[in-house]
Amino acid sequence: MERHADEIAALESWDGGKPLEQTARAEVPMATRCMRYYAGWADKIHGLVVPADGPHHVQVLQEPIGVAGQIIPWNFPLLMFAWKVGPALACGNTVVLKTAEQTPLSALYVASLLHEAGLPDGVLNVVPGFGPTAGGALASHMGVDKLAFTGSTGTGKIILELSARSNLKPVTLELGGKSPFIVMDDADVEQAVELAHQALFFNQGQCCCAGSRTFVHERVYDEFVEKSKARAERRVVGDPFKKGVEQGPQIDGQQFKKILGYVKSGVDGGATLVTGGDRVGSRGFYIQPTVFADLQDEMKIAQEEIFGPIQSILKFREVGEVVRRANATHYGLAAGVFTTSLDTANTLARALRVGSVWVNCYDVFDAAIPFGGYKMSGIGREKGAYSLRNYLQTKAVVTPLNDPAWL
Repeated sequence: MERHADEIAALESWDGGKPLEQTARAEVPMATRCMRYYAGWADKIHGLVVPADGPHHVQVLQEPIGVAGQIIPWNFPLLMFAWKVGPALACGNTVVLKTAEQTPLSALYVASLLHEAGLPDGVLNVVPGFGPTAGGALASHMGVDKLAFTGSTGTGKIILELSARSNLKPVTLELGGKSPFIVMDDADVEQAVELAHQALFFNQGQCCCAGSRTFVHERVYDEFVEKSKARAERRVVGDPFKKGVEQGPQIDGQQFKKILGYVKSGVDGGATLVTGGDRVGSRGFYIQPTVFADLQDEMKIAQEEIFGPIQSILKFREVGEVVRRANATHYGLAAGVFTTSLDTANTLARALRVGSVWVNCYDVFDAAIPFGGYKMSGIGREKGAYSLRNYLQTKAVVTPLNDPAWL
């Protein structure tokens, strides 16, 4: 993967419209780091010998779960390939992985590299295809022992149902989000604006953990909105293969139309369109970086996952209020907190019902850091040692001890 990093980065940009600078500098190194991390786990997975009442020798074995079915999304196909394939192989399983129909190229290419490196035939199988057919078959198959899915909450429910109706295979789900990014009144506004901007607009806004509800304290709200407008208007949108481009096209026409529909909903609902709100040019699926202010929590754009370059900035007055509002959602994937107060950071980190809280940073994804959600943002965790649990069975082996020297 390291030897072919340039080709992998180009495929990932070509397939999904990501800026090449993003795939080459961030995503390919993160994917290779993840695979190396789990390669390091392969000879460190072991069971235990545990004491028991009476003359018995008890072994607790950790065994491969078997055939792991995996379904990855179109927004980060390379990273999701690594997050899922790495731990599954480290635990000794075989894999059948379905790519998103929009973005099959990087997974197919990297799988070929793994076979070139010596992976036996039949261990890793990549199947491009559509969700209702290929994905449905994988979730329903009686020969699949475990399923891992990353995608929308709606599709996650279907995957869970199909898995239950077939052979009750265990399922891990990494689903949608409507993550709060909270800016306190003691924050450095310039830094907070940039961090909130990247938290939302990264990857064309097509991130499950995007900081899509930007809560800003009333004392710095107006300044924050003005500076967010200026930053959005400086964002460079264009050909993802050109140097300096920060934002490429949305994934396809369906998503493009959906995002513009949310813009209309925001305007119709009474939010203030601060900047953007239209397509860029007359060709391609490019959308202007868009900022809304003066939102109410019940508005559609403040409730639903948009998956696009639309920043929604909401005003709050005190910590208890923002905790209540931030948690008032079906989702619970991630949150950002920007403050100079350690006490405030600790209060918010414990009060927010989410799987990841980034304090004075955002989108920090090391291979060792677990990732997953509360509530309807998913079941289970990926990455780190926690992901290994998804791909192992625990077996107790008990044998009698005749005339033991000690117990």
